[in-house]
Amino acid sequence: MSTISGHSQATINLNNNLFSSIRVIIETAFYGNNVQLIDHLAQAYQLATKSPGTIVTDLAVSHTEELKLPKDSKVLVFNDGEIIGRTAAARRVIGEPGISQVKYEKILREAIYQSRIRQFYHGKVIVGLDQEFSVKAHVLVPEGFENNLYSYLLNFEVLTAESETDYQHSQTYNEGDLYIFADPEWQHPAFPDGLVLIDAMHNVAAVLGLRYFGELKKATLTLAWALANRNGFIACHGGLKQYQFPTHRYTMAVFGLSGSGKSTITLARSADDVVTVLHDDAFVISKKKGSTTALEPAYFDKTQDYASNDPTVSSFLTCQNVGVTLNDSGEKVLVTEDIRNGNGRAIKSRFVTPNRVDHLDDKIDAVFWIMKDDVFPPVVKINDPILAAIFGATLATKRSSAENIRKEEVDQLVYVPYANPFRVYPLAEDYQAFKELFEKQDTDCYILNTGYFDQKKITPEVTLKSVEAIAKKQAQFLPLGKLSELSYLPVTGFPEPFNEATYQECLYQRLTSRYQFILEQEELLSGYHELPAEAIKSLKGLLKKLKK
Repeated sequence: MSTISGHSQATINLNNNLFSSIRVIIETAFYGNNVQLIDHLAQAYQLATKSPGTIVTDLAVSHTEELKLPKDSKVLVFNDGEIIGRTAAARRVIGEPGISQVKYEKILREAIYQSRIRQFYHGKVIVGLDQEFSVKAHVLVPEGFENNLYSYLLNFEVLTAESETDYQHSQTYNEGDLYIFADPEWQHPAFPDGLVLIDAMHNVAAVLGLRYFGELKKATLTLAWALANRNGFIACHGGLKQYQFPTHRYTMAVFGLSGSGKSTITLARSADDVVTVLHDDAFVISKKKGSTTALEPAYFDKTQDYASNDPTVSSFLTCQNVGVTLNDSGEKVLVTEDIRNGNGRAIKSRFVTPNRVDHLDDKIDAVFWIMKDDVFPPVVKINDPILAAIFGATLATKRSSAENIRKEEVDQLVYVPYANPFRVYPLAEDYQAFKELFEKQDTDCYILNTGYFDQKKITPEVTLKSVEAIAKKQAQFLPLGKLSELSYLPVTGFPEPFNEATYQECLYQRLTSRYQFILEQEELLSGYHELPAEAIKSLKGLLKKLKK
């Protein structure tokens, strides 16, 4: 899917739906005489190495030829200050109830005016790595933040003559390119947490007063997912991989917030498994075909689970918010494992995963909702399409260090529909899309609890072994107490109290909490988060069974 990047005067007059005041304000900034186009990764790398505060380590970047980087490229480290995660409180979405477009037009015009005296760099990338879904994105980053520009061009697919040719042969829709304006040094007394302004209907965003690279990545994905949703795709904040066994292939998608185990589950494979990985964070599903397309070639993953000598480090390209020390040879090397601070991050190249692909034609065999809800055993199967969609809409998890939140919020159980806090369209659209996936494409649905059950930690080993048993079609499920709609996978070492009154009361309370969450969402934003009546009815049915 390509976008309309150039407009004749006649096209502009005939396609005013492509434009809004917010879009025009942002796009116009890209054409200033203080803007330099950076269209080669090698050029971006050199700028980043000279940017104040950059640490050029002695770790060599691998696969430089394939990545179109200088042969002697090194892993670059750049560290932020106080804020080292995404700031959800900064987001404002044009079109949502209560958001005044006129108010934010003024703020945005002034922000761009004040930025005019500084040098900016313009980068171009492709989001979506197959002709079935492909969109061009532009980012504008000021001098002093060259590392964010370099990481952005690495994270997405930098626009080259080759990728431009492929892009021009992809399907075209009546959409404009994505434009993201960033000024991390912006300040405003009314926005102490910064401002991420999203006009998703017109494919533009502004990231103001925020240094963290993840804000640029997620703002871009927010726009791409919204565009995909408008054009026949399901937007997925999750990972997808395919097992290839001698007797069959098994394609699975996992959905969870950062820190839930999404990347671990997606990228893991046993020694005797043949596994193809699409991506661990962002992809789309064709509603018509059931095929899947990755949005990014690289991975932006936590470094907390990697020791400095882990083989995975050889795939690092840039690092954010990690430490550096000297080894015995006096070489600058990484200090990972979140010793410096939480949420250390790295851009990893696509070569970290063998058999990496950008597109799969096979339909998805199963969706796994990753939760940290201690009412559930390690694996639960949902045997009803409506309930499968409901549990996605009430995905329960805990906040992590990937987000800039108050300390007391870290361990709180929260509901994040479809593990996607970046959705900028009505919740019912995701609900309907996933329900149809379960109904019409015979996709199974499971809950993976990666937290605790009966005060016992569910380890990654337990989760991965269970997932592999399901993929090999060797898993046997049993009814979850009174609820035939739910069944569980017996796991050695974990209790099975599902017929006990105490457990059923606990499950009743947790399902009631989901029921109340859905009702509360209906009251927010004038129905923006409202689900169809069938969702309420279905949950009521479960609660009634538990009380019999």
